[in-house]
Amino acid sequence: MPLNPDQLAARVAQDIEPGSFVNLGIGQPTKVADHLPAEIGVVLHTENGMLGMGPAAVGDEVDPELTNAGKVPVTELPGAAYFHHADSFAMMRGGHLDVCVLGAFQVSASGDLANWDTGAPGSIPAVGGAMDLAIGAKRVYVMMTLFAKNGSPKLVPTCTYPLTGVGCVSRVYTDHAVFEITPDGVRVLESFDTSVEELRARLEVPLVVDVR
Repeated sequence: MPLNPDQLAARVAQDIEPGSFVNLGIGQPTKVADHLPAEIGVVLHTENGMLGMGPAAVGDEVDPELTNAGKVPVTELPGAAYFHHADSFAMMRGGHLDVCVLGAFQVSASGDLANWDTGAPGSIPAVGGAMDLAIGAKRVYVMMTLFAKNGSPKLVPTCTYPLTGVGCVSRVYTDHAVFEITPDGVRVLESFDTSVEELRARLEVPLVVDVR
């Protein structure tokens, strides 16, 4: 079966190196926080002004004044720090984050990212800090379903939605497979419920195979 959101978040967490400074985008990427062991020393950054975010808060842990950028209640780890919104964006734009994990509507074969507007009637475009993260983080990981609700691929030769960043995506983690964006093409690092042949049949992007 394809990975569910929690399984996918756990898979992303496996590739975050100990001691990294990491920003988790709004939505499904925030689940990654629940799969990062405290002992590996990953420091989570939120664009609303916090370093040292812990997993999602539950029950008595919930503090309405302690949330991530998506307004989801979170916990704090020992040594957590708080700062002005402008300082937070300076961290994002200044190359101080090792990794950011973002959702996406589309990712192109060359690593272009589109995650803020589909142009659908009634949709409300919302870029937030995604553009800052896309150009400021040392590595950009995307966490998304491989196919949209209508069955169309979200990993595409060229993005048709407005771009968030150009050539910025390093890896794409999906419910069906993990892909790496390289100068030599889109490499399949791992697949979960489908063969490379099936992926090739459903995607218009040429694939380089390195499945484990």
